[in-house]
Amino acid sequence: MWEKIQKIWKIKDLRNNILIVIGLLVIFRFTAHIPVPGVDTSALKNSLQGNQMFQMMDLFVGGTMKNFSLIMLGVGPYITASIIFQLLGMIVPKLEEIQKEGESGQQRINMYTRWLTVPLAFIQAFAMIRLLTASSRILPMGMNVFQLITVMLSITAGTMFLVWIGEIISEKKVGNGISLLIFAGIVSSLPVALAGAITNYTSADFYTFVLFGIVAIATVVGVVFISEGQRNIPVSYAKQMRGSKTYGGSSSHLPLRVNMAGVIPIIFAISLVMIPPMVAQFFVSAKAIWLRESANFIIQTFNNQLIYGVLYFLFVFGFTYFYTSVVFHPNKIAENLQKNGGFIPGIRPGKETENYLKKVVSRINLVGASFLGLIAILPLIVKAVTGSGSLSIGGTSLLIVVAVVIEIYRQIEAQITMHEYDRV
Repeated sequence: MWEKIQKIWKIKDLRNNILIVIGLLVIFRFTAHIPVPGVDTSALKNSLQGNQMFQMMDLFVGGTMKNFSLIMLGVGPYITASIIFQLLGMIVPKLEEIQKEGESGQQRINMYTRWLTVPLAFIQAFAMIRLLTASSRILPMGMNVFQLITVMLSITAGTMFLVWIGEIISEKKVGNGISLLIFAGIVSSLPVALAGAITNYTSADFYTFVLFGIVAIATVVGVVFISEGQRNIPVSYAKQMRGSKTYGGSSSHLPLRVNMAGVIPIIFAISLVMIPPMVAQFFVSAKAIWLRESANFIIQTFNNQLIYGVLYFLFVFGFTYFYTSVVFHPNKIAENLQKNGGFIPGIRPGKETENYLKKVVSRINLVGASFLGLIAILPLIVKAVTGSGSLSIGGTSLLIVVAVVIEIYRQIEAQITMHEYDRV
């Protein structure tokens, strides 16, 4: 380990890139503590405490909501815009053509994504202000339109500032910038959670702490195992005679990852689970009795741990299959194999290869979707077993943290290897 650190420190470009990334993350965390002027942070914390929906949203944006900071939305609008363009690429031929243009096409898609992020952030800022002020008086009463728009523009600018930081981090090739920002937000909240648990510690909590430690270690091991797990499909290439020379005849494999979708299904599921109670919050004070009762019923239903957990699991499970079908195309893989003279032993090229790949991916997805679903509801399971929520193990948080660490390690390892090749 120390030898690896010494190698990193000796490579000037890599060392400078890592220091720049650390500096940008420090700026991100500093900005997270700059609240919007005029906000009553104590009322906001009371509003967030005990509200499961708000706590999940605060976790997703990296803990910036509890301070009602300028970057309270985090990179959520940018992620939403990215998902929208991924889905539109399936149904809009023009976007699909742009995606096939390689790096130049990807740059155009990124530009469109940034443009869409601005109105999404502006709308989400308005919705968040209305939602939080409906549950508690966190902003001064009698805000005029100009003051409201100023606050919304400030929050939108904060989101675009984070997107800019994320893109700079990505350019340094020390991990994905957006993922690193979420990672930094999650990690920064751990000391506060541990300090609170230690402060309230009693001797009766010893076995609970041990159980939490075991669950955390098992979760990390499971995340690494599933994230790195893949099914290798053997592929053979037929020999081809060109003049007096023979080409092909080699064997390879087609890697199919157990978790192709990453954390995208969990992000989709979080959005769907939060929408009904979020919308219902706007109608809890409605004049119509039936509308007010319906809103309260929806909020109470989603506050039920069992109903919430079942819906959350089903959404994650279903979206895993859906998103895998978006990013994995068996027909194109079968077509490319056939064009290059490749085939899966025992399987006819063409349609049979396509059907075989669909069947294998469906079986792999059963494991990946079940794992993601369990990871998503892990805090609810631990809380139900122990009866304590002081050290709730965030499976989604651990999944993001482990995935980001693995990605950073791979990119740094690739730069070290490239530097050693350059020296040779």
